[in-house]
Amino acid sequence: MTVLKDMPDKWFPLVLPLQRKKQKGLIGAKAKKSRTEEERRVRANDREYNEKFQYASNCIMTSKYNIITFLPVNLFEQFQEVANTYFLFLLILQLIPQISSLSWFTTIVPLALVLSITAVKDATDDYFRHKSDNQVNNRQSQVLIRGSIQNEKWMNVRVGDIIKLENNQFVAADLLLLSSTEPHGLCYIETAELDGETNMKVRQSVSVTSELGDPNNFASFDGEVVCEPPNNKLDRFCGTLYWRDKKYTLTNQNMLLRGCVLRNTEACYGLVIFAGPDTKLMQNSGRTKFKRTSIDRLMNTLVLWIFGFLVCMGVILAVGNAVWEREVGSLFQSYLPWDPPVDNFLFSAFLSFWSYVIILNTVVPISLYVSVEVIRLGHSYFINWDQHMFCSQCNTAAEARTTTLNEELGQVEYVFSDKTGTLTQNIMSFNKCSINGQTYGEGTDPLGPQQKRLDFTPFNPLADPDFCFYDDTLLESVKVGDSHTQEFFRLLSLCHTVMSEEKSEGELLYKAQSPDEGALVTAARNFGFVFRSRTPGTITTTEMGRTVTYTLLAILDFNNIRKRMSVIVRNPEGRIRLYCKGADTVLLERLNPCNQELMNITSDHLNEYAADGLRTLALAYRDLSEDDWESWSESHRCADKATNCREDRLAAAYEEIEQDMMLLGATAIEDKLQEGVPETIAVLSLANIKIWVLTGDKQETAVNIGYSCKMLTDDMTEVFIISGHTVQSVRQELRRARERMIELSRTRDGGKEEGMEGLGEACFMRYGFREGQQGDGTTGGGDGGKQLGCPPPPPPAPPPPSNLMDSISGEFALIINGHSLAHALEADMETEFVSTACACKAVICCRVTPLQKAQVVELIKKHKKAVTLAIGDGANDVSMIKSAHIGVGISGQEGIQAVLSSDYSFSQFRFLQRLLLVHGRWSYLRMCRFLCYFFYKNFAFTMVHFWFGFFCGFSAQTVYDQYFITLYNIVYTSLPVLAMGIFDQDVPDQRSLEYPKLYEPGQLNLLFNKREFFICIAQGIYTSVVLFFVPCAVLSDATQSTGVPLADYQTFSVTTATALVIVVSVQIALDTGFWTVINHVFVWGSLGCFFAIMIALHSQTLFRIFPNQFHFVGSAQSTLLQPVVWLTIALATAICIVPVLAFRFLKVDLKPQLSDTVRYTQLVRQKKRKPVSRSVAGAWRGAGSVSEGRLGARGGSRRSGYAFAHQEGFGELITSGKNMRLSSLALATFASRHSSSWIDTLRRKKYTHTPPSASGECSPAPSTLSGSVPPLSNSSSVLGGSQDTPIEEETGTATAHKSQTVLTSSAQTTPALASDSESATHQGSPQVPCAGALTTTAVRTNGGDSPGGWTITLSTVQEALFGWRARAAACNSPGSASFAKDNNQTE
Repeated sequence: MTVLKDMPDKWFPLVLPLQRKKQKGLIGAKAKKSRTEEERRVRANDREYNEKFQYASNCIMTSKYNIITFLPVNLFEQFQEVANTYFLFLLILQLIPQISSLSWFTTIVPLALVLSITAVKDATDDYFRHKSDNQVNNRQSQVLIRGSIQNEKWMNVRVGDIIKLENNQFVAADLLLLSSTEPHGLCYIETAELDGETNMKVRQSVSVTSELGDPNNFASFDGEVVCEPPNNKLDRFCGTLYWRDKKYTLTNQNMLLRGCVLRNTEACYGLVIFAGPDTKLMQNSGRTKFKRTSIDRLMNTLVLWIFGFLVCMGVILAVGNAVWEREVGSLFQSYLPWDPPVDNFLFSAFLSFWSYVIILNTVVPISLYVSVEVIRLGHSYFINWDQHMFCSQCNTAAEARTTTLNEELGQVEYVFSDKTGTLTQNIMSFNKCSINGQTYGEGTDPLGPQQKRLDFTPFNPLADPDFCFYDDTLLESVKVGDSHTQEFFRLLSLCHTVMSEEKSEGELLYKAQSPDEGALVTAARNFGFVFRSRTPGTITTTEMGRTVTYTLLAILDFNNIRKRMSVIVRNPEGRIRLYCKGADTVLLERLNPCNQELMNITSDHLNEYAADGLRTLALAYRDLSEDDWESWSESHRCADKATNCREDRLAAAYEEIEQDMMLLGATAIEDKLQEGVPETIAVLSLANIKIWVLTGDKQETAVNIGYSCKMLTDDMTEVFIISGHTVQSVRQELRRARERMIELSRTRDGGKEEGMEGLGEACFMRYGFREGQQGDGTTGGGDGGKQLGCPPPPPPAPPPPSNLMDSISGEFALIINGHSLAHALEADMETEFVSTACACKAVICCRVTPLQKAQVVELIKKHKKAVTLAIGDGANDVSMIKSAHIGVGISGQEGIQAVLSSDYSFSQFRFLQRLLLVHGRWSYLRMCRFLCYFFYKNFAFTMVHFWFGFFCGFSAQTVYDQYFITLYNIVYTSLPVLAMGIFDQDVPDQRSLEYPKLYEPGQLNLLFNKREFFICIAQGIYTSVVLFFVPCAVLSDATQSTGVPLADYQTFSVTTATALVIVVSVQIALDTGFWTVINHVFVWGSLGCFFAIMIALHSQTLFRIFPNQFHFVGSAQSTLLQPVVWLTIALATAICIVPVLAFRFLKVDLKPQLSDTVRYTQLVRQKKRKPVSRSVAGAWRGAGSVSEGRLGARGGSRRSGYAFAHQEGFGELITSGKNMRLSSLALATFASRHSSSWIDTLRRKKYTHTPPSASGECSPAPSTLSGSVPPLSNSSSVLGGSQDTPIEEETGTATAHKSQTVLTSSAQTTPALASDSESATHQGSPQVPCAGALTTTAVRTNGGDSPGGWTITLSTVQEALFGWRARAAACNSPGSASFAKDNNQTE
């Protein structure tokens, strides 16, 4: 019996069963009991026996409250927030009359508002949880009760019950399969919600119970199961069934887990073993981590600082009170005595301290937290409403499932992505093949006419109408009876484990273990070799219209080590033949030597297919004599029955027969990428976001997809492969990779650009990995890093400093296998792994488990302190999604577990760029501007009290009316800042996508940090000084027209309050970058509300009703009628605002930032454009529509991918007679990404912070394209520069910029013209440094994949970099005439 001794806390789930709660009432006791359970005993049809163990019921409860507990529990949770407790403490202080100079309602009103809004939000969320729980718990299940099948709700199912399941029903609990309507007690399930795999899996009942099959028989079934306790191991179950004095071993193959769906099985019966929170699905859900943004954490720190500042101010004023009471106040004791509790100046100072803590508490107003939540809620709705993120095909909109992480979307540096179903569609298509040295399925010229799709129906009535192929020569070869071609497709129709379901005559439905096999069998079907059906011993096909039945002698099954599968069949004539298909790296070495010439030709074809990013397989056969078969069959039978080392013996038997084969050819399958994946990855890379792919696929498949989606390119400096099997070998490989990076980086930065292109080509062989790399992905000696064809690295050395690794230039990629990753994640290795991997542009981790995915994410969070995002679509991605700062679920083919665990969800990977570059960047920008303004306005408001303390004898007298203090943050200034925080934007969404470098300020945390906070505080203090001392100075000697002095407290209070509201309103008007009707209404409406409310509060009507509450009767009317008051307000406003205006004007004019430049280009682009004809980018995109979205040709190393499922095949089930039923399951090309190293130079500014050139001259940047584009300055560009680095203009061109500069766009740029332009500049003409000589192109594509339709081209980059200087430079250069000619075509 396997007993788990170290059960983690997460085995006690968050989701508590309601019945367990009712029975015991003590959740903690049950948790303890759950942790100490060592084995489980379940007796069928005996609830009384099972209930004594107090097992969990099948009821799921994810809600937190009920009607009775909501109020106390919610308030308890809210007061665990430090801010709420702080304001409760202030409220208590205000109830003490000796220290409170403010009424209690100034605090209780906003506190009650905050608590109420949060309570309503929590109640709403919990209501939906209740609703979801009820929906699941009230599902109907058929339970055997007292000998008959009855409908019961899921929540009423108990451990030990026998349940009947029907086809397409969800499994209600973890069941032991007892019997099935299928032969041999088999049933077929889909486990997408458990492990993310869409292919079918087969389960089999225990043989002794498979024949029961009838409710009457099950009613008398009293077997007892003893098994392991609840755990989260999806692939393991250990137990024993005791029945009729015999015991039967139970494994995972006998279990149906909750969350699975019964498929292709009419009905089955199962015994409930685990229910509710004890099920493996719920055990794997783990604890949902509470995620906080970096801004939240920074705010907590700043609030503590502010509280410390508040205490310091209170101490200063208390000391002042003590001094004043001792030196001055004692003189007034005769007619102005202290209040009774106060008997000395020290006690007076003590009370004064607490009074000032109350008065000055508005530096951290409680409305801040409410406003933040409202803004985040608004941002979430914008994501939900975004039509650009709506998928019409699956009718799915984007959904923000949380409201607390929006601004962190604008700070992501690392994206961890699943592959299958996330980057790819998990849809395979048969595209090319090589048969007897002849290749078929060649692509056509992308710019030429589109080739006609073949129609197979006249030739083959059984053809699949959805199959696409364009090369008619292959079909003609089949028709004329070419023996090699027909044998090729005969192999594809026989060598597989696919099941066929024929619903009606000729209507075939293939159930494939993986989409790869389905694509191959479908290809054979269309070319005349139709797989019809199978039995345990036969395979029936229709070959060229003739039905043929083969005897199936053996299936040599696939696994990840063999990387091939074979079948041995006997044809009707009695000839025995072995058919084999597999990875070329393992199959070609098992061929007969006479195949050498054909193997060389086929290898060339395989290289071409791999260059197109296709998944390749080699096909071969071998004729066997009867003696060969009989001899091998006996050895195979012995190996199959072996009790020890069965797998090794079977592998040896397979190896013996799979020799001396004859090569038939090769296939090429495309795993279609999701729409827009290459463009999305390229754009995110330009935004300095690093993308890591964490996949359970094998290395070859992952590398193929890496090249297809342009994560890996042949322009990369080097690609490193880590595949060591020991800690020492992995450490050595990582060190060699780092040393190679440093070596190449120094060579690159040392001015050796001329040789870099040749070096890169030499370092990346076009015909295979390094010689030391074995076919199975292991090294010959177990160690040594495998690079793609590079010279041997120097001996290992200690890891270099992290700052040295951060400054590495060049494009590197790292590929690491799961067994190597396990060593790399160890405590003493993780630093080396992180430093190596983070220096690479792309990282692909293959064969990783769900736990390893989460560990990699945690590793980056720990060492890089960067914001991480994980995106996946299957249940195997849940741990990764929960571990990352932000989790994104894709609602695709693999269930909804990833979506349910995610923070955001949508249906296509391409929507990620809009989520980050638009919504994320805007959310971060808005939140930063909101916080800066909020702290500014509150310091400006509160610090006036501090200055006033020096003039009122430190008596804790307030400057403002108490109602003004209450309403300032709730009414007068709340709506304008909310409008800015919700609607503001610096550039439109199209520009955010067009210029990805705009995203970098969020990654560098530039817009709100401690420095920006202190700047805001300084501005607020400066404003408070002006607002206090200017009215104080003016009004001290001012008089009314009647001669009555204006130097009274109430006039000063009204004047200061009015000036304050006007100043902060003007300030937010300056801060707002995007005005809407709502902004206008809120800003100017709040100003109007201030005057209206102030006049009403100072009216005689309210004074008559509440004479003790309204002390400022008539003050507003009398004060605001004085011209000197308005002059004072205007003067204070000017002194506060003019310096801000001057500073911003000079900053934009002298050192404009990236967003300023983009806004300038936006003004130019507002002119109506001419219709743009097909451009370079358009041609590239047009190519994507040819041949079902074929990728453009690419040179590269061969990457053979065995296109089969991750687990072992089902050959053993087929040959044993356990008949299986399995379910079956346009890539847009992206222009070759510019490999200019200037983009890397700009990225490295994050680490080097190179100061801008003071002269404004262009200094050369290291680049392999230094001859084709003008040299770059150190200033930022629109596309490639960080926002913290200003963009400098050349001296003396400001006028030209404002009056003459336009962005030229070419209406008819062709690839030829582009190449001509580049070749001209390569010749070193005198016009090269002149930006005006460059004709820029901004292309709007027709139906492009990128949101907004804007395509990033080299000309767009040139426009972004040099558009500002174009006119001035052109006018002073010999090439200005041509530039002017281009300008005439621009609107």
